[in-house]
Amino acid sequence: MSKDSKILKTFPLAGTKTGTISVSHIEEPYGENSAAVVSIGISLKGDINEPDWKAHIPYENLSDLIDALNAAKKEQA
Repeated sequence: MSKDSKILKTFPLAGTKTGTISVSHIEEPYGENSAAVVSIGISLKGDINEPDWKAHIPYENLSDLIDALNAAKKEQA
């Protein structure tokens, strides 16, 4: 797996004292010539380099993910 990643943004995880959410760009996450992804990491301890959970989202799916997140946000309002 690629270690070539760049953290784009971090912010506090609501409801925790030290938790963080990080959004990163990862080149070749699954080996040579694999497509870059956006990685969303959640760390309860606040360690952005070692998240407890992470999801890799292909760039081709970002618009659909953003639409889904916006729909979820409207449900919460």
